[in-house]
Amino acid sequence: MFRTELCEMLGTKYPIILGGMVWVGRSELASAVSEAGGLGFIGAGGMTIKEIERETEDIRRRTKKPFGVNIPLVRQDAWDMIETSIKGGATVITTSSGSPHRFTQMIKDRGVKVMHVVSSVKFAMKCAEAGVDIVVAEGVEAGGHNGLDELTTMALVPQVVDAVDIPVVAAGGIADGRGLVAALSLGAKGIQMGTRFIATYESAAHPNFKKAILNLTDTGTILTGRTTIGPTRCIKNSLTEMIIKAEKDGTGVEDLMSLIGEGRSVMASIEGNMDEGTAYCGQIGGLVKEMKSASQVIDDVISEARQVINSLARELL
Repeated sequence: MFRTELCEMLGTKYPIILGGMVWVGRSELASAVSEAGGLGFIGAGGMTIKEIERETEDIRRRTKKPFGVNIPLVRQDAWDMIETSIKGGATVITTSSGSPHRFTQMIKDRGVKVMHVVSSVKFAMKCAEAGVDIVVAEGVEAGGHNGLDELTTMALVPQVVDAVDIPVVAAGGIADGRGLVAALSLGAKGIQMGTRFIATYESAAHPNFKKAILNLTDTGTILTGRTTIGPTRCIKNSLTEMIIKAEKDGTGVEDLMSLIGEGRSVMASIEGNMDEGTAYCGQIGGLVKEMKSASQVIDDVISEARQVINSLARELL
């Protein structure tokens, strides 16, 4: 029932992809998602080349299933990261934060699929022109860095689907089977989830981070940087209050970055300082109320999606 063309392209059982989350998405979580029938991704944004080598080696020990690596193209060593990931066995590379034209053909020439994350129709069309295999349409509900136009997933996905002739993956604000059915009904061929997988046993996130998501409410996240460094969604805390106040006071980008300082995302994600760190988290976090294994998450998503479809069939047909 849920085997779409995305599954055929990626070699997965289900059309469910783990978002490439910095610090949190390491080999243990990625391999667990792949083993459960989805596509696991290593979030390599904060990794060195040696770390990528170690992570890909470890994921190959844990699973024989396909996996991918997320590479932010703003990194100066992006191509070295890509080559290391491919040598390490990655079957898919997701690129973001840069031009899809830059490395797509070189990656495809090595027999590896390319996905690119976009936040607008314009960028999705550029991906199609560049030869990208799959486009991830990510709405502003998503945790982390978002598009300047702040399009929601519900509005973005069907417009991207209509604009390009390559498979579209819906991302942002999805954490259960209802989200999967909704995404498929909008024309997407699958979903990408990040926040739901943070609160799993295999996630590398600090226990404080996982607990914060489980205790989150529907209004527990906020966008900072909307008028300065670019929209970033994270859990509300003292740091976000400071950033919002500084922006309202007209603090410039350079002074704002100096005020924030470096290492804030590590502070929350790895060190567990949920008051002064940046905890990337999507709006759907308020829906996540239970710690689960990655396989439980995927099984529950598929089971609930089946229930939703059967219920709709009884009510509408």
